[in-house]
Amino acid sequence: MDQHFCNLWGVRSDEYPIERSFMRLNPAGSSDMNMLSRIPSWIALHWKTGAVIAGAVGIAATCRWCLETDEARAHRVERNRKKELRRLADKISTYGRNVHQRYPTGDVVVSERDLADHLRKRPDSVATALNILLGERKVQKAPLNGYWRLQSPD
Repeated sequence: MDQHFCNLWGVRSDEYPIERSFMRLNPAGSSDMNMLSRIPSWIALHWKTGAVIAGAVGIAATCRWCLETDEARAHRVERNRKKELRRLADKISTYGRNVHQRYPTGDVVVSERDLADHLRKRPDSVATALNILLGERKVQKAPLNGYWRLQSPD
C-alpha cells in the first residue's frame, strides 16, 4: 500500500475505498480529475507568456507613475480624496437610515468621534463628510458642539 502513495493514478480502485466512493459520487468517472490534472501542465507550458504579460503591465505602471507630472498627480490625489469623502458621506447616510429603521420614533443624533470610531475613519474625515451632507440638507448641526442630527429618510 505504501508504494502507491504518490502514484494515485496507477492504483487499482479496489485498494482504496476513498477512490471508489468518489467514483460512486461522480457518475462521469474520473474525467473531471483528468481535466483538473491538465491545468498544471497548461500552466507549465504557458508560464513564459504570463510572465511577459505581468512584466509588461508592471513596466507600464512604473512608467506611468514616473512620468506623471506634479499637476496630474495632484489632480489624481484630489479626485481620489473626493471619491473617498463621497463614499464616507454615503456610509454615514446609510448608517443614519439603519439606526432610524431600528428606532423609528426618535431623532438620530451622533457624535463625530463616535461615528469615526464606528466607521473606523479619522474624525476630521468624518467631519468633512458631515459638512458635505450638511450642504445636501441630509444632516443638521446639533446644539452640542461635535454632534449632528441625521435626517430621517422621509
